[in-house]
Amino acid sequence: MSYTTQMDAAKKGIVTTAMQVVAAKEKMAVERLRELVAEGKVVIPANKNHPSLDPEGVGAGLRTKINVNLGVSKDCCNLDLELEKAKRAIELKAEAIMDLSCYGKTQAFRRKLIDFSPAMIGTVPMYDAIGMLDKDLKDITADEFFQVVERHAADGVDFMTVHCGINRATAAKVKNNKRLTNIVSRGGSILFAWMELNHCENPFYEQYDRLLDICQAYDVTISLGDACRPGSIHDSTDAAQIEELVVLGELTKLAWEKNVQVMIEGPGHMAIHEIAGNMMLEKRLCHGAPFYVLGPIVTDVAPGYDHITSAIGGAIAAANGADFLCYVTPAEHLRLPDLDDMKEGIIAARIAAHAADIAKGIPGARDWDNAMSTARADVNFPRMIELAMDPEKAKRYRETSAPESEDTCTMCGEMCPMRNMKKILNGEELRLK
Repeated sequence: MSYTTQMDAAKKGIVTTAMQVVAAKEKMAVERLRELVAEGKVVIPANKNHPSLDPEGVGAGLRTKINVNLGVSKDCCNLDLELEKAKRAIELKAEAIMDLSCYGKTQAFRRKLIDFSPAMIGTVPMYDAIGMLDKDLKDITADEFFQVVERHAADGVDFMTVHCGINRATAAKVKNNKRLTNIVSRGGSILFAWMELNHCENPFYEQYDRLLDICQAYDVTISLGDACRPGSIHDSTDAAQIEELVVLGELTKLAWEKNVQVMIEGPGHMAIHEIAGNMMLEKRLCHGAPFYVLGPIVTDVAPGYDHITSAIGGAIAAANGADFLCYVTPAEHLRLPDLDDMKEGIIAARIAAHAADIAKGIPGARDWDNAMSTARADVNFPRMIELAMDPEKAKRYRETSAPESEDTCTMCGEMCPMRNMKKILNGEELRLK
């Protein structure tokens, strides 16, 4: 039997190669995975033109995945550095990379990224439209926006963020309900400005079927962008955010009718006590579609440390149903991240994702922690370092502060409870100097 997308195959009872790969990774019966893909509760972003892809699933019952953003801007236009970041992100086990390049004609970079990357690749075509078309925003036509989308799809992009939910009604909510930070989504603000300048409806909302036809043709997963995500904890869960979420739920059903896979993007900045409720709202209003969150950042006062504010929010969000975490680096709100910032952001996001997987009861999630605990009880420092999420850092810390006894560290020395309990329980002599 032939099929157009992973969802189309799943509905027809076909188990694709990508489904087999994902099921093995997730320790899930492949037939159960197929059912979840058919229901739209799991997506497998896998563009037909991305042959180097090692497929991953995002959604219900699966490990929480993380995404790394990179790409050039006008002020920092070093394509070689961005490619180096991409390779490092893959080494650090990121499952997805989004190319958010917003300057120049970036197709060559995008194609290089897709050619070598086993990680799924995402883009926001709106970012590329300004540079690729080389026109003032007001003068770009709806047809030209769709041309950019199709080019990204043809290049092999696995998922695309398109801000379809910011229609004129949603935009009115933004104007009529004062926010501290207005619209902080780059793609959302561009579309808002285009609509205001041209007194027109959002073409991606008005001609949504056209967008779905492109996604169906290449099996691109549509990531329905949250143009009205809060950019401050003051603005979270307001009228504009919820209005857009309702629209995204309606658009989700329309996509599924055409067998197009869907993810929903979510906040943003949000106080801790609002996170669980927002996860429930998304799953309810968007019919169980996978949820992709940008943080949430739980306080606005920590520039330079937003990988931490994001990891706190991301862990809570994922434990309450979010499926996909976009990393945030220490450079958030301040500059384009460098390689060190990127690593800090990835590790923080991976910690959040893993902590959430333990809470979700994902099969095998606790095994890693149990192995580490065993190594600690055995006072086996080489094994602890091997099991660490960041072995390089763990090894460096160990080597830069050498203890007198190899079975201790310089924190507790010979008072180490792990060492001493091991000796006592093994009937060994114990001496504390």
